[in-house]
Amino acid sequence: MIFSVFETVSDFLATGGDVLKVIFFTTFLLWLMILERSLFYKFRMPEIVKQRVEEWQKRKDKSSWFAHRIRECEISKLNQELNQNIGIIKTLVSLCPFLGLLGTVTGMIAVFDVMALTGTGNARLMASGISMATIPTMAGMVAALSGLYFGNLFEGKAKKAKSKIEDQMELDF
Repeated sequence: MIFSVFETVSDFLATGGDVLKVIFFTTFLLWLMILERSLFYKFRMPEIVKQRVEEWQKRKDKSSWFAHRIRECEISKLNQELNQNIGIIKTLVSLCPFLGLLGTVTGMIAVFDVMALTGTGNARLMASGISMATIPTMAGMVAALSGLYFGNLFEGKAKKAKSKIEDQMELDF
């Protein structure tokens, strides 16, 4: 069973050419980052926010200039933690369609090579190049669409959490 799945994936990667392997690796890295952010927002973020708010609430001085700067610093640190790896996710999402386009170009070059070698063209020989052109394009688009949703979702969660902590860390005037 597992060998059959491995063989199917291996055949698919071979059909799409070398660029498909790069897209596969990029997509794996993208989903690794998405998993990391999901686990962070689910488990780590609530305890970080709670800890920072409790530390702020324990402060006696909440009205001085120094207290305002400390609050800004804490919110900035939290914002940095909330937005960590979101830029990488968005970069990988942007990279996937370009890798798909690279696969299209390399596949079409393979088609033109076959046409140059066999004359007007042999449909069976050209089919390999055509699959090398279309499969990476599709894979790049699917990977980008799947990651685009999560990139925007995490960005929204980060903004919402930052706003929430700003409200919870009240200032005395």
